[in-house]
Amino acid sequence: MTIVLITFVLTAAAILLALNFTAGEKQVEHQLPRLYGTSDPQFVRAMGSLLGPGIAGGNQVTELLNGDQIFPSMLEAIRGARRTITFETYIYWSGDIGKQFADALTERARAGVQVHVLLDWVGSQKIDASFLQEMEAAGVQVRKFHQPHWYNLARMNNRTHRKLLVVDGRIGFTGGVGIAPTWTGNGQDAEHWRDSHFRAEGPVVAQMQSTFLDNWLKVTGQVKHGEDYFPAIATAGTSAAQMFSSSPSSGSESMQLMYHMAITAAERSIDLSMAYFVPDDLSNQILLDALKRGVKLRLIAPGKITDTETVRAASRGTWGPLLEAGAEIYEYQPTMYHCKVMIIDNMMVSVGSTNFDNRSFRLNDEANLNIYDPVFAARQTRVFEQDLSRARRISLQEWQDRPLKEKLRERLALLLDSQL
Repeated sequence: MTIVLITFVLTAAAILLALNFTAGEKQVEHQLPRLYGTSDPQFVRAMGSLLGPGIAGGNQVTELLNGDQIFPSMLEAIRGARRTITFETYIYWSGDIGKQFADALTERARAGVQVHVLLDWVGSQKIDASFLQEMEAAGVQVRKFHQPHWYNLARMNNRTHRKLLVVDGRIGFTGGVGIAPTWTGNGQDAEHWRDSHFRAEGPVVAQMQSTFLDNWLKVTGQVKHGEDYFPAIATAGTSAAQMFSSSPSSGSESMQLMYHMAITAAERSIDLSMAYFVPDDLSNQILLDALKRGVKLRLIAPGKITDTETVRAASRGTWGPLLEAGAEIYEYQPTMYHCKVMIIDNMMVSVGSTNFDNRSFRLNDEANLNIYDPVFAARQTRVFEQDLSRARRISLQEWQDRPLKEKLRERLALLLDSQL
């Protein structure tokens, strides 16, 4: 009887492990044919119709660089809320900045604002319990994404990596920032990371709200709608934009397809700011094809100051063919580089939570704001080049001459690429 029980437990554990290591959907296996470039109107039509929500005009998007700009803007919006706050994040830890957010959300809930907070169960493990108690006592609805229950054990590897804040249905924020001390400051040293976040106003904020409420519905079963969440939104600027999302439960491949479509359509340049860059074979081939047709590819990735040596090793193990084809690859030097920005042809910019790796493309819930505006793209290119000035270029010769120990570490790390 004991042997039978042990066998049953081990079999069940193996099945759960297998289920958690797969996305559960058919993976993208074939390269997209290149039918048009970014200058063709068909590119924008496809991006707004084939994969994502419609592209909305009349938006204003503002870049916020590092915690000293990001957190004051987010907190100011929260403190000015009159009707609703919806907030979803992967990382929420203890510390002074976490307390500031908890206090601001608590104060607004006590003032009668409807406040909904969705935290990833894994990413929020380091949050001070008193923060949660304070918020919930004031009426903040706090929920955990995929908190372990018998009915979702097969989805424990699916985390919400999204970073979304929507205030009164009119002001939205997204980007790479979590709520933790490492994101405070101005990227000035190893303890204060370099990251970007973005504030949006205009019709696209309704799409950001919808993205949050989709996961809120999955976790709580509650349908939130009406004017408090979706007010009439006036034109706020001149940028066209869309909020793009993906999830293993509803289109895990859509984010990868969006990246692939944009790269395949690129005519002149691709600039990637990527905290975690571990392309699979297909993604790598699409980048190589862009290089072969004369597109300039520049990548900034973390240097020796990183939060995960395994991912850095796996990333470096993929660089050879790209460097041989002419890609410019740089490692950021001053601190951990956590940005997630793609700029295509100085025309399209994609910002948000998505990294260029399998975990973002297939396993996590992600959300990116796509902006189609040459003026906005030019500003982000200037930011990219400011980061380049603080990064060190890696030559093909240097990559080829790296020590054997590093090559072995890279090979071992790449065995885990499906989970990175």
